[in-house]
Amino acid sequence: MSLLELFCDIDDFYKMITTWSEHQLLGQSNRPGPKPKLSVSEIMTIIIYFHMSRYRDFKTYYI
Repeated sequence: MSLLELFCDIDDFYKMITTWSEHQLLGQSNRPGPKPKLSVSEIMTIIIYFHMSRYRDFKTYYI
């Protein structure tokens, strides 16, 4: 599975879960501070791709 395919699958899943959770949960509160630079889908893709790789620690993988 390529990185792009993985990201698309994760992004579709996250959008579906977000839509579902908005109807199930009480309102979401606004978080103080700056907005994140990476989306949740991007962070999830990096973490999943790390687990699919041959690297043993995240620091070596990410650098």
